[in-house]
Amino acid sequence: MPKELDAPDDDDRLVVAVVRSGGVAGISRRWTVAPPRPEIDVWVGLIERCPWDAPQHKDRGADRYVWSIQARMPQQVRERELADSELQGAWRELVEAVREADSPSPSPTPAPSPIPPREDPASPE
Repeated sequence: MPKELDAPDDDDRLVVAVVRSGGVAGISRRWTVAPPRPEIDVWVGLIERCPWDAPQHKDRGADRYVWSIQARMPQQVRERELADSELQGAWRELVEAVREADSPSPSPTPAPSPIPPREDPASPE
């Protein structure tokens, strides 16, 4: 069931958080996105395609990942915990979109200088 937000200043804010925990090492990773206002409709579409109220699997398996997904949309919060095997279809699309949005952009690799380094006559060879 969606949770209703009480804070009136949150009425137009959207935040999606994904936490992957478990695995052999038990290390958690977290990704979060708070899209700008022009992108909110796209994100709401991704969120609404997910089957939030579908029955959950009880057997998660040892040393497997567990995915916790929270979507804070205007006036409601949706939460779901999924086994790694359940991360399919709309769930996978949402998680991949959040991970991609939270990944730092690769910095451009500087081009090599066209000028060769200057030789220092004082340096030993």
